[in-house]
Amino acid sequence: MTTRTCNPPPQCILSHTLFPHLLLSALLLLLQPWWGSCHPQCLDYKPPFEPRLPLVLCKEYSKFGCCDVERDGEISVKFYSIMENFDHSGFVTCGKYIRSILCQECSPYAAHLFDAEDANTPMRMLPGLCGDYCSDYWHQCRYTLSLLLEDLGSPYEFANLTATIEEDRRKFCNYLELKDKQYCYPNVLTNAELNAQLGLVREDPKGCLELCLQEVANGLRNPVAMIHANDGTHRFFVAEQLGYVWVYLANGSRIDRPFLNLTQAVLTSPWAGDERGFLCIALHPRFTTVRKAYVYYSVSVKNEERIRVSEFTLSIHDENQLDHSSERTILEVVEPASNHNGGQLLFDDDEYLYIFIGDGGRAGDPFGKFGNSQNKSTLLGKVLRIDVENNDNGAPYSIPPDNPFLREIEARPEIYAYGVRNMWRCSIDRGDPFTGRGRGRMFCGDVGQNKYEEVDLIVKGGNYGWRAKEGFSCYDRKLCQNSSLDDILPIFAYPHKLGKSVTGGYIYRGCQMPNLNGLYFFGDFMSGRLMSLKENVTTSEWHYNEICMGTDQTCRFPKLINSYYKYIISFAEDEAGELYFLATGAASARARAGVIYKIVDPSRRAPPGKCRIKPSHVNIKGKLIHFHPKEEFVINKKPTTTPFPTTTTRKPTTTTKKSPRKPIIIIKPPMPTRKTIRKMQPPPTTASPRKMTPQTTRKTTTRRATLPTTSNIKATTIKTTSATTIKSTTSPTTVQMATETSPTTTTPTGYRTTVMTAVSSRITQTPIITTRPTRRHERPLQYPPSTTSQPLTSPKLPPSPSATSLKRSEMALTSTRYPEHPRAWTTPRPTYWSQKPTVSSYNPQRPPVNGTLPKAQEEERWPGEKQESAVEGNQVYKRPRGRGRGQIFKRGRGGRRLRPGSLRLVSTDGLLDRGRVEIFIRGEWGTVCDDLFTTKSGTVVCRQLGFTTVLAVMKRAALGEADSSVRIFLDDVECEGGERSLLECKRSRVGKHNCSHGEDVGVICG
Repeated sequence: MTTRTCNPPPQCILSHTLFPHLLLSALLLLLQPWWGSCHPQCLDYKPPFEPRLPLVLCKEYSKFGCCDVERDGEISVKFYSIMENFDHSGFVTCGKYIRSILCQECSPYAAHLFDAEDANTPMRMLPGLCGDYCSDYWHQCRYTLSLLLEDLGSPYEFANLTATIEEDRRKFCNYLELKDKQYCYPNVLTNAELNAQLGLVREDPKGCLELCLQEVANGLRNPVAMIHANDGTHRFFVAEQLGYVWVYLANGSRIDRPFLNLTQAVLTSPWAGDERGFLCIALHPRFTTVRKAYVYYSVSVKNEERIRVSEFTLSIHDENQLDHSSERTILEVVEPASNHNGGQLLFDDDEYLYIFIGDGGRAGDPFGKFGNSQNKSTLLGKVLRIDVENNDNGAPYSIPPDNPFLREIEARPEIYAYGVRNMWRCSIDRGDPFTGRGRGRMFCGDVGQNKYEEVDLIVKGGNYGWRAKEGFSCYDRKLCQNSSLDDILPIFAYPHKLGKSVTGGYIYRGCQMPNLNGLYFFGDFMSGRLMSLKENVTTSEWHYNEICMGTDQTCRFPKLINSYYKYIISFAEDEAGELYFLATGAASARARAGVIYKIVDPSRRAPPGKCRIKPSHVNIKGKLIHFHPKEEFVINKKPTTTPFPTTTTRKPTTTTKKSPRKPIIIIKPPMPTRKTIRKMQPPPTTASPRKMTPQTTRKTTTRRATLPTTSNIKATTIKTTSATTIKSTTSPTTVQMATETSPTTTTPTGYRTTVMTAVSSRITQTPIITTRPTRRHERPLQYPPSTTSQPLTSPKLPPSPSATSLKRSEMALTSTRYPEHPRAWTTPRPTYWSQKPTVSSYNPQRPPVNGTLPKAQEEERWPGEKQESAVEGNQVYKRPRGRGRGQIFKRGRGGRRLRPGSLRLVSTDGLLDRGRVEIFIRGEWGTVCDDLFTTKSGTVVCRQLGFTTVLAVMKRAALGEADSSVRIFLDDVECEGGERSLLECKRSRVGKHNCSHGEDVGVICG
């Protein structure tokens, strides 16, 4: 797909500031160098999907989009509630515009239409429209804008906003228009080139399939195999060449005790490329009842190298550990050389054990007249099949009665197939999830000699040609011309210019990425090339496509990366059928450079809820080692484009000391509470700062956005503070429109009156329950400033504050927490109103705000219970009585008391949703080390600060390093995710640590 450039909608941002005219030229200059590619993406930062059932309202997105039937129903309810305000002609005229605008949340390009591709930019409240479409909308139905915005915040707030722009087409379209003419609505649907491969796996101009990866595990020493138990736990077992097998839980954590430790018996070396070692493990297909595991490893017996296949029994004391004393040798084969060891164990649906052994080593299989592979009297160069059932009291294995060479003289009865050279990594097809086609097929990669690598489909009794043939060509010409060879050709072979050591893989049969169903993934150890085969079910031919990593924009989704280590050792499949590959950066059994990657298709996902799994409980003995990805996520990569230009001013030659930038600290919002009825309290004469609280309104992954609501009227003038907005209360309030108190000279009639009367009636007749504001789709929103109830016909803009610098103006746009001017309310005062207004002057600076709540709000946060301070040692501190007896709470801004465990995010970039984590303990602020700090701990931080979730945990002081004067308070923090404070988590003692400020942890909340 051709790369497109997308410009952000600066007009949308401008309409949300207090002084658009002042910053217009500066913003256009700042935004000019911003470029980026666009791709299909939903508002939950995930790829689009095909809904399981057709949509009713937004029918055009029934095949591919971002809405399921549940979300389509919610949009439908909103649409018909808006259309209740229209007669038939209005319904016909404006219904199509309102439906189209509402349905863009279901568009596969919803993230771009709402400017949600970058989590650092503000999200639009309405989708971006094309210029011509916006003009038509303005001419036909411009007065419906307030109805579309109505449920995004307080209606009278937007009544004033829309009144200022609806009479001016240029301002109106500046607010709604998306300047990218290819991606704006409706052009995005009609662009044939853009939508040619929509929903399909992306291909580059050379036909290479563009996929992405997710890092699953790291720090492994040549990981050679990864398997699962198929027992509902969704844990997986990873074997290292050195002889360790580790257990990983479904959440990515590793148990510190090995499942198996054969390091004392395994024959290997630290030499790069040594093929000996622990090579494979397989669990019995009925592992939960049979409780046996089988391993394949190199061993030295009296200076003779052998291949050993052994059986182990699960420990009766620990379900995550084998009984090391239970080893029973099933089979041993003498190896004449140290290479070509094979190394695969598989159980098929018939529950027989398949063993894949190499030809014995050296070059060209020089053993005997025809080589080991064509000699059926030896087990080298063969695929074996044995029966290990019911072997506790007898021979270690028996021969299946239908083995193909059971009755052939001088042939070993264990042989299932022969003529293989050094098969490395085989798999069994689960079959198509809908038709079952392909189930039971056995695929293997067979490493070639010096010309070709091949992929084979193993069948009973098959001869795969080695040493007579290598791939499709002859290797030993005399044997190749033998008419009795009757060999089976590979389904695919490639020359050594593409790679020199094939690693067999799997056919994808998982649920999460439907586009990949039926695609066989494999790779090459030497070249690092990822490849795929797709079968033509009509001709049974296999077509080749190379796999390449998607661009930064293609893989710009949470937790995805687009690079991997070169040496591809193995492929794997988890219990749900998702595919992985194991690679290393150093091909040595001692180097901790091994990583496990999950293969991800960013072009399409399964419908929400279809692939949900619930791992069964695993009893853990020992400790869990949490996973910490080392690769930088694509979404976190810094742009490589030209930086924003900065303005410079001439300064005197004398130097002055630059004042340090004050940290920007997020105000801790109240947690969502149950709906309770409280008695009306006389409010103070000044308005308290309003606190933003993320709050989900639906059970799907997409979150709706609501705008901040205004509070009860507290005084005739608003006291301006550096906080964001006005504090909301839980008391229902009926706010009267200013139009009722302002005299009108004419009585408007017609279409405009119908629409505005509908808006006004909803404002004046319906009590407005001021709920806590939310963030939309885990994104910080930028809203218009909170306005007073001014007449719709005479909007007035407040005087523009002087811009101290261009940089400050830019910061104001990214955070909307800009001080407002005092302005008068026209709503009638309550009877208990203070007659003396409070007056405050405009203060352009933004001092730090503490992360705690005032007492009244803390009572509101936890109704019916009293919140205790979580401090060191779970001690409860009581405030001493009387005056002059020391305080245990430090006073923050406005006299607020900081409780132990209060948090703040310190950011040097002016962003409120991210920064270095600092915690308040013992009367001062200190930092937290990143050791053992996971996303669960980040979730505790973000929820305490009022966000819904954590988007990323940043380590190694990635979001800023504190100076030496700041103490380090917490280390080794391990949370479960449900704690109210980091002090409630498992951690070291306060002040005890073994880290520096170079390991300060930071978080990005959403």
